[in-house]
Amino acid sequence: MRRGRPRPIAFEGAAGLTLRADVYGDPNGTPVVLLHGGGQTRHSWSDTACALADDGWQVVAVDQRGHGDSDWAQNRQYQFQDYAADVGQIVRQLQKAPVLVGASLGGLAALLAEGEASERFGIGLVLVDVAPRMERAGVARIIGFMSSHPDGFATLDECADAVAAYNPHRSRPKNVEGLAKNLRQGEDGRWRWHWDPGFLGIDRQVPERDETIDDAARAVDVPTLLVRGRQSDLLSEEGAQQFLELVPHAKFVDVSGAGHMVAGDNNDVFTNAVRAFLRDHITLD
Repeated sequence: MRRGRPRPIAFEGAAGLTLRADVYGDPNGTPVVLLHGGGQTRHSWSDTACALADDGWQVVAVDQRGHGDSDWAQNRQYQFQDYAADVGQIVRQLQKAPVLVGASLGGLAALLAEGEASERFGIGLVLVDVAPRMERAGVARIIGFMSSHPDGFATLDECADAVAAYNPHRSRPKNVEGLAKNLRQGEDGRWRWHWDPGFLGIDRQVPERDETIDDAARAVDVPTLLVRGRQSDLLSEEGAQQFLELVPHAKFVDVSGAGHMVAGDNNDVFTNAVRAFLRDHITLD
């Protein structure tokens, strides 16, 4: 049973930015904060958010800075540490310590926020197809797609065709109206992605090893789950194994039939894996 429509909420992020979010489920429940990947919005989590709300969690799906309805940052403040600072601000405004669930960019923000916190921060961490070691070719393909349509799309069908070509693991939707949640229609009638183009102005080169992120991973002591898309070109089997060496208590799920966009490519399998992890490994007060 779905718990009705989400309730809109706003958080103050780092540097005074306003971050928009949707809240699902029991307002007194333990929070699960959902942090999307680069170029996405809070709406990418809608099915998962409803399922977790049905389990009794208070689910908070956030538009990260520069994305969706949240503020754009001045001076292109879109480094990973900026996103991690926003996560810290969000957690401080919650009534209870949350579980952090982050995909790609959101996962790195959650990992840095949790691993670098000076005191207990959250009660659990779920990383979705991201770890300290990422494959350069996969990052380049993502940035290439995000940069490939600067003038937007004439129709939602044109956008759906582009997404299908980029992500062959996911079936092209028959009803393309849902894409409108991730796009803005300009005065010229064209549809453009709902994020700040300045986000792409940040150097996204991926080093073989980033000791800052490695150190954050080593410091994580809360129950942790890593979910990988088996066909992912961003997180390899070797990258996943390296993370498990850094965080030896972490659990691992490899989702067949899914690429980097795990939650969308195989949503039922992904959602059930997260539900099971929360049920079996998170101790509530």
